[in-house]
Amino acid sequence: MKGRILIVAGSDSGGGAGIQADIKAVTALGGYAATAITALTAQDTLGVHAVHPVPQDFIAQQIALSLADIGADAVKTGMLGDSDTIGTVAAALERDGRGIPLVLDPVMVAKGGSRLLAEEAVEALKRLLLPLATVVTPNIPEAEVLAGGTIRDLAGMRAAAAAILALGVPAVLLKGGHLPGERLYDLLATPEGEEVFESGHIDTVHTHGTGCTLASAIATGLAQGLTLRDAVARGRAYVRAAIRNAPGFGKGHGPLDHGVTVDPARIAALSGEGPSP
Repeated sequence: MKGRILIVAGSDSGGGAGIQADIKAVTALGGYAATAITALTAQDTLGVHAVHPVPQDFIAQQIALSLADIGADAVKTGMLGDSDTIGTVAAALERDGRGIPLVLDPVMVAKGGSRLLAEEAVEALKRLLLPLATVVTPNIPEAEVLAGGTIRDLAGMRAAAAAILALGVPAVLLKGGHLPGERLYDLLATPEGEEVFESGHIDTVHTHGTGCTLASAIATGLAQGLTLRDAVARGRAYVRAAIRNAPGFGKGHGPLDHGVTVDPARIAALSGEGPSP
């Protein structure tokens, strides 16, 4: 086990996204996941049915205790919900998490369409949290909100990434999965240049939690000493494998197979109860 990742995000009772997906992804890639839960959600593959916020002082206490005791080599933020929570998390990270790489997943809308970030919180996210981030990982709708305007193609992605960089974040991974076409483009942009990761679309509805999973995979890579580029490349490969092996659970957008990296045949050997691998 290598790399300590503190995840600050909401819980998904269905297990496919949020804190649950984050913990699975970090563990599957050999890291150690600690958490600070910002909200409880009642959700399934069809949507989010209820949200129960966590008190602000308790969010701050979770972050402080985790960083003071276990520590972290990277932090990943997901669902924050409102401007108060954004302010609490930003203050806690400025106080206790300085110098720790931060992967900011600007969770705004759930796969089923439910809004997970209040409209008034967008400006707080830009003002308070983006300047602390090492990389921000918006999808197309989130990038349209952060940058303003509509994104229709790779050229639009480039323009939006430039606008987001201008907000003070050092790197943007703009995910192109919402755009039509047979090819998928993810754009990693920094002030020094850009790289486009290209792959084929996977024809499936079982994509619940892909954004959470990718951001946590990237955070794990950074915690383990990978460069940002290599952390993104490995994270994308892991997510694509998890999508291809999705179990097909649920009536809507089903979860991924986060355990795609796990080899059950090795368990007995590694426990000392079978032949060496």
